[in-house]
Amino acid sequence: MKIKNETRQLSFEDIKEKTPNKYTMILDNLTEPMTARELAHKLYKLKLIQECSRQETAPRLTELERLGKVKAIQKKKCQYTGKTVAIYKKIES
Repeated sequence: MKIKNETRQLSFEDIKEKTPNKYTMILDNLTEPMTARELAHKLYKLKLIQECSRQETAPRLTELERLGKVKAIQKKKCQYTGKTVAIYKKIES
């Protein structure tokens, strides 16, 4: 169990260092309301992330929403998957 806790902590430390940079990247590029996937596509086209995956933005958007920096303002059908998804907007402070 100790090994798992140590490796988990090391992984967390690695991610923690990158998270503020990703927050800034997301906030700087969320210039209009968009979904997590749309934002991922935008960041990928700008070569700011290495893969065009919703997983690159969705967790950070959730965290930013908890921090009061973005807000889910409505829902729509995703143009890529056809599923209902949230549209996020940056909250100006």
